[in-house]
This record gives sequence, C-alpha cells and structure tokens, in this order.
Amino acid sequence: MTRKWWTLGVVSVATFMLLLDITVVNTALPAIQEDLGASFTELQWVVDAYTLTLAAFVLTAGSLADRLGRRRIFAAGLAIFSISSLAAGLAGDPTTLNVARAVQGVGGGAMFAVSLALIAQEFPAGRERGQAMGIYGATIGAAVAVGPLVGGALVDAIGWESIFYLNVPIGLAALFITYAKVTESRDPAATRIDWWGQLAFSASLFMLVLALLRGNEEGWGSGGILALFGGAALTMAAFFVIESRVREPMLPLGLFRGRSFTGVQIAAFAISSAMFAMFLYLTLYMQNYLELTPFEAGLRYLPITVTSFFAAAFTGAVLSSKFSPRALLTSGLLLVAAGLFLMSGIDATDEWTTLLAGLLAAGVGIGMLNPVIADVAVSVVPNEQSGMASGINDTFRQVGVAVGIAAWGALFIGRGESEVTSALAGTPGAEGDRPRELVEAASTGNLDVALAQVPPEFRDQVSAAAQDAFLSGLNEILVIAAVVAVAGAALSGALVRIRAVEQGVGDAPAGEEPETEPVSA
Repeated sequence: MTRKWWTLGVVSVATFMLLLDITVVNTALPAIQEDLGASFTELQWVVDAYTLTLAAFVLTAGSLADRLGRRRIFAAGLAIFSISSLAAGLAGDPTTLNVARAVQGVGGGAMFAVSLALIAQEFPAGRERGQAMGIYGATIGAAVAVGPLVGGALVDAIGWESIFYLNVPIGLAALFITYAKVTESRDPAATRIDWWGQLAFSASLFMLVLALLRGNEEGWGSGGILALFGGAALTMAAFFVIESRVREPMLPLGLFRGRSFTGVQIAAFAISSAMFAMFLYLTLYMQNYLELTPFEAGLRYLPITVTSFFAAAFTGAVLSSKFSPRALLTSGLLLVAAGLFLMSGIDATDEWTTLLAGLLAAGVGIGMLNPVIADVAVSVVPNEQSGMASGINDTFRQVGVAVGIAAWGALFIGRGESEVTSALAGTPGAEGDRPRELVEAASTGNLDVALAQVPPEFRDQVSAAAQDAFLSGLNEILVIAAVVAVAGAALSGALVRIRAVEQGVGDAPAGEEPETEPVSA
C-alpha cells in the first residue's frame, strides 16, 4: 500500500476515534449518570468539556502544526488522547471524568487540526482528492452515526468505562503507523504562535457555553449570567482586535474575504449545531423516555448510520464531480432540516419509529455534506495554509456541537419548565425550582426519585406533566434546529463558488474570489 493510502487510513482511523468519542458517549450518559450520580448539567458537560477544549485548541494546534510539523502535532494529539481516555475510564466522579474529557479534547484538537492538511498534501486537487475526501467524509458520517450502536453494545456488555478504554490500543496502533508511514510537512514561513488570540477565544467560548448551561438554574436575568454573556462578548471582540493586529494570527480574518471559505464554515457550523448536537437529546428520549437499553437505542440509529455512510461515499466518488459544491451543500442541509422537522411532533403514544423517516432523510444529508465541507475547506486556500484552514473548519464544527448542546439544553429545559408550571399550577409540583427539577429528572431517567418527594395524591399528575414537558421541549428544539439548518443552507448556498474548488489549492491568493460563476448550481 502506498504512502498516501497509509496517510488517509491513519487519519481516517484517528478522526473516527475522536468523533466516536462525541457520539459514543451520548449512549453511555444514562449509565454514567446512574453510576456517578451526575446532574443534568454535569451530563451536558461530559460532552461539552470535550467539544469545548477541542474547539478552543484546534486553531492553535493548526498553527503549531504549520510551524513544528503536521505529523509531529498529529502524533502528540494521538498520545494525549490515548492517555486521557484511560483517565476517563478510571474516573470515579463527574468532576474527574469531565476534566479527563477536557484533556481528551486537547488531544482531539491536535489530531483534528491537521487531518485535512495531511490528506491534502498526499492527494492532488481534483477527482483523486474528491475520492479521498469521500472516504474521509464517510468516516465522519460513520463515526457520528455508528457511535450510539458501538456505545450501546459496550455499555450493555462491559460498562460505560469500556468506551474510553477502547481508545487506548487503537490510539497506540495509530501512533506507530503515523511515525512509520506519514511524511512530515510544515509551513517554512510560519514562526509565531498567537497565544493572546488563543486565550481570548477560549475564554469567550467557555463563558458563552457556561452561561447557556446555567441560565435556567440561575435565571437568565441574574447578575452572574448577564456577566458571563457580557464577558463572552467582550473577549470575543478582543479576539477580533487581536487577530486584526497580530503579525501571524491563529484566525487570519483575510481568509473570510473569500466567500467560498466563509460559506463552508457556515455549513460546518450549521450541520454540527443543528444535527450532531441533537444526538444527545434524541438518545435521552430513546433511553430515558422510551426506556430502551443502550444497545437497543444504538440499533435505532442504524438507519442514519447506513444512509450517511453510503451517501458520503457516493458523494465523494460520483456527485462531487457532477454537481457544484454549492448545490451539494444546500441540498445536504435542506435534507437535514427536513429530517429534523420530520422527527418533531412526537407524542406520548409514539414508538421510536416516529423518528425513522427523519433519521433517513438526515442521514442522506449528513453523507452529502461531510466530504464536500472537507474538500472545500482546504481547496480554497493556498497549500501552505492548509493546516490553518483545516483547523478553522474543525473549530466551526466543534463550536457548533458545543454551543448547540448548550443552547438546545437551555431551550429544552426552559420550555419544559414552563409546561410543568402551567400544568401543575396550584400543586406542589409547581413550587420553587420543582418544575425545572422535574424536567431534568425526566431527562436523566430519575423521575421516580423526584416523585418520591411529592405527596402521593399528586404523583400521577406530576409524572404525566413532567413527561409531557419532556416531549414538548424535545419537539421545540427539533423544529428550531431545522430552522438553523435551513438558514445554513441559504447562507452557504449564497456564498460558495464552484470555481474555487475546481481550480484547486493555491489557485488564487487567500481571500480572493474567482471571477467565473459556476456552470451548475
């Protein structure tokens, strides 16, 4: 097997592993909650601690890779990810687990930051790279979709710790192949690291997500939440000022003068926040509302697993050479929007099959999007900036997941709390923080524990109200997520231009748009 295929293989395996650790954890969350006694917010942090540090570090990792060597940073990421996975499996409380997950995100960010750049350096622009990106996109689609099945099987058979232990031997094998088969590359002109930009970006993202996660508990108008939102806005403004003045920024703002580059980042954020973040809440519905086991819940994701995998491969091998990226991005996001909308409208008597049509539509959309986003992200910038472009694209993906999980959780709990308060007016279930606690208990599978604190004569009424509130919140965020996907389709469709991809990497200076309009749309 030639070097380029070894490179594609090890990058795909590493990407599969780090993305699997987002989706596989979703299925394990109820077991983690039961074993470690985690609250609803701590369950959200199990996912967000990982995606936050991944998103915050991936840009700096891309810059480090351009300077120190892409293979070196990729290998360092594999080592950090493997060690922190072992620590996560050994965790005995939610705090320790979430710290280990945060360190995992650092390792994942290092791997993710250079994955597309390593592929781009081995496969020339055009059909060959399109096929490679098709395989890479299929890997992403498979990781996102098959994660619940793998997680469910491991949790049922061995325990939730096994989902982390699995990363250790895979990571070590990938590390060996990386040093044996992957060629080192770097940008010889790159010299400095944008540490101030890294600090401002990380602080802003952390405060935004923390405010979204704690808003319902502390009150959206409380001083602490308003301070967090204000701090997030100020540090993000500082980040943009830093990036506009520093000699070698982690996020070159000039790249966003390129409409195609901007459009593909919007598409990456839209698919991640609208669909990938939603897997957490769909899993809670399957396991804690429908009372499916982790493995049974994983099986219910097979429709999206199969469709996304084959759609990604078909898009990379066939559709990408026949249709413009703009057409594929728009169509993919609209299919995801349709899938999310079809999954909404769940009522108390529905079984999991109410999700089936939506899972199929969303699976095709995900499969169409992943290889196109990956290809456009590195094809509209010069080769020497491919590491940075890859990092920026991955940042938008992970920011989408982190912000999506926090935002949907805030809307979900807020809507449910309102429903419980209205339904139980005049009863103990509507007093103080009880409405929010009931919705969180229904979400985490602890409704029986919460009901034990309610007078017996009110328990049936309170139970029904909490379960109805759960469905009301879930239906609302599914519809809003569909709107986000539609907005992403409209914006990315308006911005992405086919010539930037057809001409290949380095065809025009960063930030410049080709003059020719696409021949198909």
